[in-house]
Amino acid sequence: MEQVLEWILENMLKKNEKDQGCYSELIYLCGKVQNVQFALQVFSLMEGHGVRPTSAVFNSLICACLCSNHVTTALSSFEIMQRSLNYKPNLVTYNAFISMYSKLGDVTSMRVWYSASTKAGFPPTVQTFEYLISGSVKSQEIDIADKFYEEMLLLDITPNMSILENMLEGLCQQKKLSKIKEFLNFILDGGWNVNVHMVTKLVGLYSSVGKVEDMEELLLTLTRTNQDSKVLSHTHCGIIRMYALSDRLDDMEFSIGRMLKQGMSFTCADDVEKVICSYFRRGAYERLELFLERIQGSYKLARSTYDLLVSGYRRAGMSYKLDSVVKEMRLGEFSVA
Repeated sequence: MEQVLEWILENMLKKNEKDQGCYSELIYLCGKVQNVQFALQVFSLMEGHGVRPTSAVFNSLICACLCSNHVTTALSSFEIMQRSLNYKPNLVTYNAFISMYSKLGDVTSMRVWYSASTKAGFPPTVQTFEYLISGSVKSQEIDIADKFYEEMLLLDITPNMSILENMLEGLCQQKKLSKIKEFLNFILDGGWNVNVHMVTKLVGLYSSVGKVEDMEELLLTLTRTNQDSKVLSHTHCGIIRMYALSDRLDDMEFSIGRMLKQGMSFTCADDVEKVICSYFRRGAYERLELFLERIQGSYKLARSTYDLLVSGYRRAGMSYKLDSVVKEMRLGEFSVA
């Protein structure tokens, strides 16, 4: 990549490029590959060819420095911008620093830069609030995230998906179940879709607090609003997993049948293995056999699942089933210990 950057710069200099935008883009690319030294070289050669920098060029340089953890150089560039007449800091400049501290989870520094931005007369955008809310949630400062979210709504700024994800994650951290339902309805009523990351947080929370009824309600809501099949499948599996862990075989089997009827199946070996363990704990070997037959056409058993079946049948002294599983493993080209 460095050779590509050098080639681009060489061509720009040969053509005596005067467009600051081209230099800005090249410096930005340097940040993407975390080569701040080459970014500084581009900036220096640009000035050497009589091309005056702009705020956009400085912003690209600051971003390149921050991406490479050269904070001191970024701050020096910011101070140069402050003293200048032609390339003053703008909202992009402040957002770059807010974004960096957001990623670090440094809420104090993030808020300092946000305050400086507003004092400089730059109204925040949805991008600004995304950084502020993300950083607050990352550092588990959920009350601060709530305040930024309320401020955003007061400014009539519509949240984006990243903000919605972070706010939902904050509510999950606080385990505020009633507020979670309210917020989920707000998301769906607003025409947004729930993504896998969001439903993973919800399923994880309901599992940790043992609220399978709330997970059932979640599934109904997601089904009613025609959410993506991956989201629905993840929710189905979460419900099945909870029933399996509590050995509620009837509920577990009903949930499996419901999922399969909707054209979905298991997506990971761990969920299948939790179902199998539940059958083994209850000694429900015939029901286990029926379960394996039901998923045969939609799910391929993993090596770890076969190993579980072998150990389970061996402990139960079911040699005929053990032989059957071993034969199936060999057909599937799995080695047998």
